Amino acid sequence: MKNIKRRNFFIKLTLSLLLIIIILWPCVIINAGERGVLMKFGEVQKIILGEGLHIIIPIANTVEKISVRVQKQEISAEASSKDLQDVFTDVAINWHIIPEEVNALFQQLGTEQQVIDKVINPAVAEVIKAIIAKYTAEEIITKRGEVKTGVDDLLTNRLANYHVSVDDISLVHIHFSERFGEAVEAKQIAEQEAKKAEFIALKAIKEAEAKINLAKGETEAQRLISGTLTPDILQKQFIEKWDGKLPKIMPNGGLKFDVNQFLN
Repeated sequence: MKNIKRRNFFIKLTLSLLLIIIILWPCVIINAGERGVLMKFGEVQKIILGEGLHIIIPIANTVEKISVRVQKQEISAEASSKDLQDVFTDVAINWHIIPEEVNALFQQLGTEQQVIDKVINPAVAEVIKAIIAKYTAEEIITKRGEVKTGVDDLLTNRLANYHVSVDDISLVHIHFSERFGEAVEAKQIAEQEAKKAEFIALKAIKEAEAKINLAKGETEAQRLISGTLTPDILQKQFIEKWDGKLPKIMPNGGLKFDVNQFLN
């Protein structure tokens, strides 16, 4: 009986010790959207810890958690166009660290904030300068889609070398110097004035042509009338339209007829 009690005591003691060891044994939890960089005595290991609970060897191993979720970074960049105009661009970039490469990224660059400061911000500024320099200020406005495509391709390729994937890039706002704005406004005013002058000149030409055509028409009408008013036709119209009144006697003894009444 004593042996049974003693055996049960040792079993309970062993289980209790195991439970204490499990509870006190170092472990790490990798949350959703994270990866764990495992280090042994400070040396980055090839093993990447996924989401969940992981037991690690105390003292020897440490873990650095890195977010692999999509993050947004807004950057303002200044550049010069092909025609040497100052261009100010506000860029919004959605990006994330490639999950399978977090250990290499941490070893080469460090934490997420260091990635932003060392890689993303400088890369965006450099790419904007390189792409904007290919276009004139006017082309940047009229070919905005082409400019964005150039920024997308160059920035995506550049950040891929640093274990960063680009999800989306937006050129939120592109604006120019006040001097350029004034030049554009002056050009638009000049173009409007030129169009107005062209319209006035064209209108004058059309009006002159209309008068010439009208004069030609009247001349032709008179010619046709003169050609058709024979003595017989005039006598016939006189008889048809005569109101029975005798012609007026002029001082010189001649007769006066109102010819217009026969032509109406």
